[in-house]
Amino acid sequence: MASSSSLPSAARCSLLLIAALTLVLSHGAHAYGGSGTGLSYSFYDNSCPSARDIVRRVIQVARIIDARIPASLIRLHFHDCFANGCDGSLLLDDDISSGIMSEKKAPGNYQSARGFNVVDNIKRVLEIACPGTVSCADILTLAAEISVELAGGPAWNVPLGRRDGTKTNIESAKDLPSPFDSLDILQKKFRNMGLNDIDLVALQGAHTFGRAQCQFTQRNCTAGQEVGTLVNLDAATPNVFDNKYYGNLLQGRAELPSDQVMTSDPIAAATTAPIVHRFSGNQKDFFANFAASMIKMGNISPLTGRDGEVRKNCRRVNKKSY
Repeated sequence: MASSSSLPSAARCSLLLIAALTLVLSHGAHAYGGSGTGLSYSFYDNSCPSARDIVRRVIQVARIIDARIPASLIRLHFHDCFANGCDGSLLLDDDISSGIMSEKKAPGNYQSARGFNVVDNIKRVLEIACPGTVSCADILTLAAEISVELAGGPAWNVPLGRRDGTKTNIESAKDLPSPFDSLDILQKKFRNMGLNDIDLVALQGAHTFGRAQCQFTQRNCTAGQEVGTLVNLDAATPNVFDNKYYGNLLQGRAELPSDQVMTSDPIAAATTAPIVHRFSGNQKDFFANFAASMIKMGNISPLTGRDGEVRKNCRRVNKKSY
């Protein structure tokens, strides 16, 4: 047998994934779904107690092969919640028979939203451990929190019990926050979701790790890169979740225009800039507010109780033939 070091990266990832998931499943998991009428911190305690552990282990394996995965997963959760609420609608592929037009084709997602394969892997294992129990919307929520923690950021208890939507909202997906939005436009989009200026500054702090295509940056590929070239959002610690992002803003070195406006826009001095200064000088303060804002965002219009469904495949709605 060839050593794992001689195998292609995709094959190594598969071997690591199988090993990790075997360990998870050997610890046991209940195979029956639960029910509930709202979000709860203990929603899966009886129906799928290994849910968080499974999500965590799949992400741990995925980030060995692709260091961008944690940042990509938190972005999926953000873009899902900002279009139609936190219902997993972003994960749906086009399906003519079900009248589904995918939100993945919206400008803010097209050829930039990624990590869907990791969500598929998480769902596949959860369906083995706890069939028909853990929703795709909850997978995104758990994956976001775990991704931040694995990158060195805060951990927080995640309210669970979301159910999956059976439709998409293309118009809402087309109005996602843009890297070129002015501060007043960003504030309006966040207010429409019930989020205030502290939430805006805290959640934008997710840009402390990950990468962006150079055409979305302030320099717009003017350094001679080809369109699509990836740029670290934080040059110093691109894979670490910390508060250095805010120091970059104060020095005028934010990569994304929509980040820099939180200090440079004429209205910033009385609104967002003081919060940027706060978070730059106190990482603990940033972490606490980031966790609170993530919980708040995760509570945007969830489907609970008998609304929606628990998809068996995150890419398509359930069929009667299942």
